[in-house]
Amino acid sequence: MLKAEEMMALFNLSIEDYHSKDDVDSPEVNPFPIGSMQELLYTKNWIDTVQWHLEDIIRDPNIQPEKALEIKRRIDASNQKRTDLVEQIDDAMLSLFEGVKLQSYARLNTESPAWAIDRLSILALKLYHMQIEASRENSSPELQAKNQLKLSVLKEQEQDLSTAIDHLLEDLAMGRRISKVYRQMKMYNDPELNPVLYKSEN
Repeated sequence: MLKAEEMMALFNLSIEDYHSKDDVDSPEVNPFPIGSMQELLYTKNWIDTVQWHLEDIIRDPNIQPEKALEIKRRIDASNQKRTDLVEQIDDAMLSLFEGVKLQSYARLNTESPAWAIDRLSILALKLYHMQIEASRENSSPELQAKNQLKLSVLKEQEQDLSTAIDHLLEDLAMGRRISKVYRQMKMYNDPELNPVLYKSEN
């Protein structure tokens, strides 16, 4: 089982690889074996990184409405892909603990491992971009100081979240905690559940 520190290294590799071209249409070139946890986590962060930049693009005050709609639909599709992949990561992780004997005091955890790891992936992106903003030469000293403070908070969050993830995985392996995969069941993308979509087919 990977440690949170190793996961962060994978996320940072994905972020660096993306920014070597810095293009939302650049194809992902995943360097890890298909089906490995490393491959899943690298792809997870690649999706997050592309979506991060799509979110920047759509906030351009001069964007044309047609382009904005195109980007919005792309973000929706990306969110669905991200959710599906988080659940796939959870399935792979929790399958490792299927034979673990639960302790009598074991409690159900409010968050599955992969959703905590999802937050770690987003945090890696925040750290990367806040580091840039905190050292941007054309910003005022006041803004740099403000962003340095934000960066220090993000680094503390990284430490805390990494520790919590490692503790969760250790507790699951020892039967001290219980975790389940609850499917997100997003309705707006489902043609059988979104009234706008299923009414349009009639």
